Amino acid sequence: MYIWEQADWPDFRWDSSVLKPLLDEARLLQGRLIGRTESGPAGISLEVELDALIQNAIRTSEIEGELLDTGSVRSSVARQLGLEQAGVSAGATPESESLVALLLEATHQPDQPLSEELLCHWQSLLFPNGAGLFANVLVGELRGQHPMQVISGRLDKPRVHFQAPSRQGLEAELSAFMHWFNHPPATLDPLLRAGIAHLWLLTLHPFDDGNGRVTRAVTDRALAQAEAQSIRFYSLSEAIMAKRSQYYEQLEQTQRGDLDITNWLVWFMQTLNQAMQQALHRIRRVVNKAHFWKRHAAEHLNARQIKVLNRLLDSTGEAFEHGINASKYKAITKVSKATATRDLAELLEKGCLQKLPEGGRSTRYILTDSAVDDTFTAEPSRMQRKTGD
Repeated sequence: MYIWEQADWPDFRWDSSVLKPLLDEARLLQGRLIGRTESGPAGISLEVELDALIQNAIRTSEIEGELLDTGSVRSSVARQLGLEQAGVSAGATPESESLVALLLEATHQPDQPLSEELLCHWQSLLFPNGAGLFANVLVGELRGQHPMQVISGRLDKPRVHFQAPSRQGLEAELSAFMHWFNHPPATLDPLLRAGIAHLWLLTLHPFDDGNGRVTRAVTDRALAQAEAQSIRFYSLSEAIMAKRSQYYEQLEQTQRGDLDITNWLVWFMQTLNQAMQQALHRIRRVVNKAHFWKRHAAEHLNARQIKVLNRLLDSTGEAFEHGINASKYKAITKVSKATATRDLAELLEKGCLQKLPEGGRSTRYILTDSAVDDTFTAEPSRMQRKTGD
């Protein structure tokens, strides 16, 4: 039996004692996020929101196997947030414009009640050009009469995770969900409400396509309501995408179980906390970048050097974990090896870079130690310290 076939559906239950440590950790992380943004340099909140929204748009689509152009998404986010300068490298597309509009509607209007019309509107935003090649997909209305299965994997080897309730009675099921969402029990923790809403709506799968992205938008609204603020400093979709296979495994296990959803809520809270940890790392990076440019404001740097330094500042600990050499500099800036070597030598002389101690044929450089502000280092969460993850 699927979960929705249980006699007491949808009377979910869970073990509060198991979830309490995760909820306590979430509250701590929420406070740290707000504190870091409020104590950081001017404009940090907007920059962190910009980055989180870009990640949310890209990753919520990537979970469903759809890849969006980062430049187009950045352009849409910058325009809709009212930013004139955002390093835009490509123009917005109808797809990126509509998706960003959906995500902003979900979080910037948190007090707007859910309705069937609103959910259908959000689903239609995912198809700005209509159904297109997917002629059998209903856009802006509830799904058709055919059985609805949740599938992942290759087209020639699909994996069925679960089957949604039949089309008959879907309006009543959706109405019950929306009434619960709009009038939640007073004793229900708002973060658990977000996890329950995610599972419940995804179980109903009310549309022919776009269910995952609409569900994650509804979850973002629940989180915005839980935090009593529309500005999002973290991306839940980014954290889900980082463990996408687990996401589908958890959904499949929960759908085939009973109405005790403790395991699902544990996974959801762990993922939510990881999203906030990622945001703390992102804030640290933004703060370090602002401090770095403040220290080097008087330096006369050419456009190539500024571009490379920004790449290093934006990718600390990731793409340039082992530093940058003349070959990488040449690839980024499209200049000759001699020019790359000269530019790097100037950055070393001006104190923007320092040379790694390893010798060899290819000298490597990293940002100066002063570019890292240890006061913004995110400490491992209590749960991570306990499990050793």
